[in-house]
Amino acid sequence: MRVMAAAVLAMESILMGFALLIAKESATSLQLWLGGLLSIILFLTAGALKRKGGYLLGSILQLFLISYGLVVWHMYYMGGLFLLLWVAAISLGRRGEAIKARLIAQSDKDGSKQP
Repeated sequence: MRVMAAAVLAMESILMGFALLIAKESATSLQLWLGGLLSIILFLTAGALKRKGGYLLGSILQLFLISYGLVVWHMYYMGGLFLLLWVAAISLGRRGEAIKARLIAQSDKDGSKQP
């Protein structure tokens, strides 16, 4: 789960870099600074996913990514797409971890029966 979620956050950080390039002509300096800060925080949050608070922060940052659509309107669509990727990474990751735990428990059970 962590690898997929970290990949989504890293790609979002790169996406914010491209959004900043689009916004540099029409945005204010504050909007550019906030976009740059969001890009850096997205990248750093990818490394903070070892703790549960990292997933909460990543979820909150999804809303900030979508709200950057106020500056670059394409971010409404791209932020929504990445929100779907974020949800898919978490749900598929949980499902994969459950299957892995079940297989480990099954192999431990089978291994204890043999001498």
